[in-house]
Amino acid sequence: RRGAAREGRGAAGPRRTGSTGIGMDASAAGLGAADPQLQRFIEVETQKQRFQQLVHQMTELCWEKCMDKPGPKLDSRAETCFVNCVERFIDTSQFILNRLEQTQKSKSAFSESLSD
Repeated sequence: RRGAAREGRGAAGPRRTGSTGIGMDASAAGLGAADPQLQRFIEVETQKQRFQQLVHQMTELCWEKCMDKPGPKLDSRAETCFVNCVERFIDTSQFILNRLEQTQKSKSAFSESLSD
């Protein structure tokens, strides 16, 4: 049923804009042998920031796509559009993450085979 609701529509993936938390990653990497609790705290905060960015991107994308005229009540067409948009955003984000993970694994395997 979910696939039928998506037919004829392009998948919209996450786009990276603005601050991505890279500064936090760099500072966490620079800590080296510093306090493990501090490193864990920075990792958790970085994950929170990334999640908030994804929610913001999804909200912005789906609002622009589905909200024609804001009113006191959400009509059924807009509600269906929001549901489909969010599902498509999540599916696309998951696909991209899985693809990146596969690419990283294949690069690692290739590097290991070269060193043997």
